[in-house]
Amino acid sequence: QVQLVESGGGLVQAGGSLRLSCAASGGTFGDYAMGWFRQASGKEREFVAAISRNGGNTEYTTSVKGRFTISRDNAKNTVYLQMNSLKPEDTAAYYCAAIPLFSMISVRRTQQYDYWGRGTQVTVSS
Repeated sequence: QVQLVESGGGLVQAGGSLRLSCAASGGTFGDYAMGWFRQASGKEREFVAAISRNGGNTEYTTSVKGRFTISRDNAKNTVYLQMNSLKPEDTAAYYCAAIPLFSMISVRRTQQYDYWGRGTQVTVSS
């Protein structure tokens, strides 16, 4: 069992930055690709970004390309999401998740992930 704990959320003004962290425990972190998802109030959970097991490949949803960067530190069992130029529409609960294999299609699908964190709230004010 892999446990995931997100941190780093908060309230920020539009145009600001936040860095989310997701710490993993209870398993072999390097065996999993990692993804970030978000869920705004009243909406479905949506894919944000994903990174392969060794960090060599990444995927982003179109709306965050050029603003968000996903990275990982396998020595620290942690995945990060650097969010710059934040917009009010980025307001959501952000979740990290672990998936055994990385592919451009599977990482975008919530049902492909084995483990999920409980989320951290990001609120962007206008």
